[in-house]
Amino acid sequence: MNEDQFNTSLRKFLKQVGVTSQREIEKAVRDAIAAGRIKGHEKLNAKMVLTIDSVGLVHEVNDTIELG
Repeated sequence: MNEDQFNTSLRKFLKQVGVTSQREIEKAVRDAIAAGRIKGHEKLNAKMVLTIDSVGLVHEVNDTIELG
């Protein structure tokens, strides 16, 4: 395995996940506020699941996103 290539590729993947996830969360929250489904001061339970089937990885992260 080429460690440098692996590290670079992994960082690129994680950057894409972070940027696109933030964008989608922000859009969903704004849409929910506009539709009256939430008020904008809630704490939202969030879960992210990362899977890589070929290596048997299932990693779950649970946390709370506070809107204010």
